[in-house]
Amino acid sequence: MPTLDFQTTRNGTLAVIAATGELDLSGAAALEAEIESLTADPDLGTVVLDLSGLEFMDSSGLRTVVLADMRAREAGRRFALVRGPETVHRVFEITRMSDRLDFVDSLEELP
Repeated sequence: MPTLDFQTTRNGTLAVIAATGELDLSGAAALEAEIESLTADPDLGTVVLDLSGLEFMDSSGLRTVVLADMRAREAGRRFALVRGPETVHRVFEITRMSDRLDFVDSLEELP
């Protein structure tokens, strides 16, 4: 049974959370806590959630991402997403969140 795993790396004012597995109700709280702690760090300017390693995401994962984006904006930080596989990105397209959130195709696109 695939579960969510993630690893966070920091480089200056950039933090990248690379998620793998399935972002669903069972893993959303842990990821939300990680994102929240990063967006609260005044030394960080950008938090990136790399979805490219995900196999699945449900509505609880979408909620986690949308809340993270809102909190980052309120804190004056950039929150970006590395686009996931088509099955994951489809959740954003169906809900039209792909128009609202900051997506990049790869980490190399970030300044």
